Amino acid sequence: MSRVVIPVKDMRVPSRQSSGPAGWLPGVEVVPGAGAAAVWRDLRGRPLRDLRISVTDRCNFRCTYCMPRDVFGVDYPFMAHSDMLSFEEMARLAALFVAHGVEKIRITGGEPLMRRHVENLIALLAPLRTPDGRPVDLTLTTNGSMLVNKAQLLKDAGLQRISVSLDALDDARFAQMSDAGTPVRKVLDGIEAAARAGLDPIKINMVVRRGRNDDQILPMARYFRGSGHILRFIEFMDVGATNGWIMDEVVPGQELVDMICAEHPLEPVAANHYGEVAERWRYVDGAGEIGVITSVSHAFCGSCTRMRLSPEGKLYLCLFADQGFDIREPLRAGVSDAELADMLAGVWGGRLDNYSERRGQEGMAERKRIEMSYIGG
Repeated sequence: MSRVVIPVKDMRVPSRQSSGPAGWLPGVEVVPGAGAAAVWRDLRGRPLRDLRISVTDRCNFRCTYCMPRDVFGVDYPFMAHSDMLSFEEMARLAALFVAHGVEKIRITGGEPLMRRHVENLIALLAPLRTPDGRPVDLTLTTNGSMLVNKAQLLKDAGLQRISVSLDALDDARFAQMSDAGTPVRKVLDGIEAAARAGLDPIKINMVVRRGRNDDQILPMARYFRGSGHILRFIEFMDVGATNGWIMDEVVPGQELVDMICAEHPLEPVAANHYGEVAERWRYVDGAGEIGVITSVSHAFCGSCTRMRLSPEGKLYLCLFADQGFDIREPLRAGVSDAELADMLAGVWGGRLDNYSERRGQEGMAERKRIEMSYIGG
């Protein structure tokens, strides 16, 4: 398989002269002064509210729906550390995004806790404030295997919340899904450590594949019901080009809700904010809530407010994107914050992405989408 990363030149030897911001991003209309807008909107009027920063493309799991081992094996060319943005570069970009509408930043990977001293990035991001003075909602998604030793460090650095991926309670099922030697107990211990550190509310993300781990839906619901944590079920998605996705393995969100509701009645809950991806349901008896993320059966492209930044500085406008926009080169060439803001506004302003609404159309399945381990979930 060919590597998804497109190398860029050494930052110390610019390969070309730029005639200004418009010269850096081919295909992007960069309008001087556009970056000064209070809120950046795309061509469908969707505001940019959510930035996801992937800090590494590496992971210690080989989940079948994300990084199957037969593709991401020992010889896979993972990104060199020297190719990645520094934490200071990520924080500079994040500050510009927050100044123009971003209210939430999620740290992702790969497995973000595999990036050394990731808590230092958290410390750089935690002081950011929106134009009206509110702290940015700062969170991180992890597989939980390294969380016992990291939870308090992350909290002390300024992390507010955390999401933990867990696809089964049964060790055998979990091993089949994660293709790793980590026992479920280690992840559960990580969740408990996060709770003790105050990283709540904790969200537990379960990707469901029919015939693989759908027998774990009710055990997971029973285990986390009443715990104060929010269990979220995620439909198996065709992210990237290597996870063997087929529609027959998708368990629609409504089927999940009906299954749980038959045992413990649920009622719908209004979204916390515009663009929230999970449909919320709460137990009628007050024992907490669950969420369902239905990118396949009920696409939410029309309210998607997310931008993704890859480890080496590419911007992606959709989880199912097939191309990115290189912001590392101008970032390292010494352009001003105002020029960078114009570029970022130009990238978002030209956005029309709505893959999930067009999934079944001719030619969509053949698109070589970027792998999820590279730009985060």
